[in-house]
Amino acid sequence: MNEPFLKIELRGTIAIVTLNRSQKRNALDEQAIAALDDFFSTVPTSVRAIVLAAAGPHFCAGLDLKEHHDKERSAIDFMRVCQAWHRAFDKIQHGGIPVIAAMQGAVVGGGLELAAAAHVRVADSTTYFALPEGQRGIFTGGGATVRVARIISANRMVEMMLTGRVLDAREGHRLGLAHYLCEQGQDVLEQAIELAQRIASNAALSNYAIVSSINRIADMSSTDGLFAEGLMAAVVQTGHDVQRRLGDFVEKRTEKVRV
Repeated sequence: MNEPFLKIELRGTIAIVTLNRSQKRNALDEQAIAALDDFFSTVPTSVRAIVLAAAGPHFCAGLDLKEHHDKERSAIDFMRVCQAWHRAFDKIQHGGIPVIAAMQGAVVGGGLELAAAAHVRVADSTTYFALPEGQRGIFTGGGATVRVARIISANRMVEMMLTGRVLDAREGHRLGLAHYLCEQGQDVLEQAIELAQRIASNAALSNYAIVSSINRIADMSSTDGLFAEGLMAAVVQTGHDVQRRLGDFVEKRTEKVRV
């Protein structure tokens, strides 16, 4: 019996979703993408934050090149593959639930596209980032030109693809590919779970607004973006959880923001 492409663990209000193709460095084939799409389409209503992790020493080595080679896809076939990746990754980014990626080892090609769809990214000291499509004779198809380019700039993405340059964990952290960098010996999954638990304690409507609207507003004109921001603020600020949380602040039952 084959192992599932994803392992799912529910831990209170946290779901831990683990890529489970360690023998393939968690490369993504059509079935793996379908499994991601299926989970992020049917997230249990009790889940308030999701940790996206990976079995073995590598987060994700990207597109399963063996499958791509063996199938000899036509242009239309591969366009459909790209659209399947886009659907799955859009559900990660815009699904309304915060997703925290716990990264180690290779975060390469499509693996970087997957990580870029997460809202918070944590890397350990073994993590490295690359876009080797130029050397493989292919092109990004899972959203890198939108998501990765916005993180590191289009110009830097072009340079990475042309030269095949590999960024280590510290350089990736400096450029924003990772928000948090574990020190050597720290467990990346534990830190990601700790962040997920903190995020899950936020007001659910605030989290939904943050992960659903900010990237969309960034696509709008300034005028449209300001209007959309005001609408979202009006919805969130009148939510049922607001008065209790603001009351806790006014009555000094919560900590002030400090360094």
